[in-house]
Amino acid sequence: MGFKLENIAVDKAHKADDAQEEQKPSILEREITLFGKSFSNKKKEDFYTELSVLLKAGITLKESLGLIEEGQKKEKQKNLFNDLGESLLSGSSFSEAIKDKKEFTEYEYYSLKIGEESGTLTTITKELGSFFAKKNEQQRNLVNALTYPIIILVTAVLVVIFMLRLVVPMFQDIFEQNNVELPWITRFIVAVSDFIKDYGWWMVLLILGSLFLRKALFGNDWFKKRLDYFLMWIPYVGNFLKAVYLAQFTRAISLLTASKVPVLNSIELAGKMIDFYPLRDALDSVSHKILQGESLSNSLKGNHVFSNKMISMVKVAEETNQTEFMFERLNQQYSVEVQQKSKLLSTLLEPMIILVVGICVGVILVAMYLPMFKLGSVLG
Repeated sequence: MGFKLENIAVDKAHKADDAQEEQKPSILEREITLFGKSFSNKKKEDFYTELSVLLKAGITLKESLGLIEEGQKKEKQKNLFNDLGESLLSGSSFSEAIKDKKEFTEYEYYSLKIGEESGTLTTITKELGSFFAKKNEQQRNLVNALTYPIIILVTAVLVVIFMLRLVVPMFQDIFEQNNVELPWITRFIVAVSDFIKDYGWWMVLLILGSLFLRKALFGNDWFKKRLDYFLMWIPYVGNFLKAVYLAQFTRAISLLTASKVPVLNSIELAGKMIDFYPLRDALDSVSHKILQGESLSNSLKGNHVFSNKMISMVKVAEETNQTEFMFERLNQQYSVEVQQKSKLLSTLLEPMIILVVGICVGVILVAMYLPMFKLGSVLG
């Protein structure tokens, strides 16, 4: 059975009504957290992978959910799968059962609905498992790339603060007792030391407060949009983030086109799981151009988010009617690029942090020893 466009229009109307009643958190807020979630990306990967295997073995959806429920250790997850099973017994479809569950995103809802209407639910669940596996792999690569440089950075910052807070005041007392005229660089370091002495704890409280309020900050569209565009223009970091989200986008399009979803609907659905404003705004522009009759390749032009290589490959895909294959190839390329960039990021950050810290320590030492020459002449 084919995918029905009128169904998704009705679903969007229902979603718009639901959004007025309850504002759901953004996708990346739900998926990437410091303290974990009850149904994280890793659990979603396991869930969809197990579900696809059970469905392929001929087990019914209700029985599959029951088996997955038995394998859960946490009561909250058991209740989640039990509720899904009860919804199926009451006559709801699988997509309708997850629709109002905060653990699932709109992207998952529409993907599963497509699978039900096209009779490819087994394939869709397998692809969703693969999709979340890719996201988990990208996140692991990023964490691995940043862990060691962050440890070095924190250690280095503590060393600099120690010197400014304890070492510099010792020299300052000596200079004041001997009425030594201080050069400008020494006066600057002393001023920084005084600032840390007077406002250091306030800075610590500000950092801790921002960590606790991060959810509110990232939930603010105005703040999130400006932060995303700011990050986009940072050398290397912008290209890295763009590769991460393009890998997710191409994976989503590959999955949707495999289910015979029209291009316009694929773009709109893929946009629902993107929480990176430069790419989200670009996809809105692409959707608008497609509605005006432009082809997908022409719609991608004029956006700095999409490379000329990607546009050329999409054009070839349109001419050869191999959209699914081409987006799968693009996804593989972006996934490899993310891996390479994450490793290079780790390689570059470590010496850069050491260099910056070395300069800071060197400046502090020079600032403290310059007046010592004058002090020596005074004592002499």
